[in-house]
Amino acid sequence: MLCRERNFLKELMPTHPAEKPHMCEVGNKSFVRKSCLKNHTLIHTREKPYVCEICNKSFFQKGNLIVHMLIHTEEKPHVCEVCNKSFVRKSYLKNHMLLHTGERPYVCDVCNKSFAQKSYLNKHMLLHTGKRPHVCEVCNASFTLKDQLNKHMFIHTGEKRHVCEVCSKSFTQKGSLNKHMLNHTGERPHVCEICNKSFSEKSKLKSHKLIHTG
Repeated sequence: MLCRERNFLKELMPTHPAEKPHMCEVGNKSFVRKSCLKNHTLIHTREKPYVCEICNKSFFQKGNLIVHMLIHTEEKPHVCEVCNKSFVRKSYLKNHMLLHTGERPYVCDVCNKSFAQKSYLNKHMLLHTGKRPHVCEVCNASFTLKDQLNKHMFIHTGEKRHVCEVCSKSFTQKGSLNKHMLNHTGERPHVCEICNKSFSEKSKLKSHKLIHTG
């Protein structure tokens, strides 16, 4: 038997669960199989040998490339048994299921507010740290969330994507459109606790209260 064949068979042979003879020289992490160590070292070298032929995005491991290809094929093999919504990754389905179960396993250590997904908790934590990592390149205004920065940018671009279906008036932000719609519906959700007079906008109620306070 050739040496190369012996080495190949040796790697395929089952190893004792506690035995991990292949150790990473950089991070001291050990592995059962040499092939696993080889894949792991790509993290340190930053080499991404597996490249998508469609969009040229590269990956450390072949398995990640295979999952990525589902985006291009639009194949979503992981299906929710409750609402039949499908997902590319099993992890996406797992996160989605929390919406049905109502489970919120990720809890804020500061205020005990809980979240269904870890990414939501990470965004929430920025409120406590005061960090504003998303900075406007035009006026240097900073924001906690990227979504907030995206909304802010409409001020500079002048883009008004939110259009009233009744009168075609357009707005930069959806919140402004929602306020405007109250003019058409006649709804006045903001009520004065003293005289019961109602207003379509909270700011108008606030101004009205000055009459009572003097």
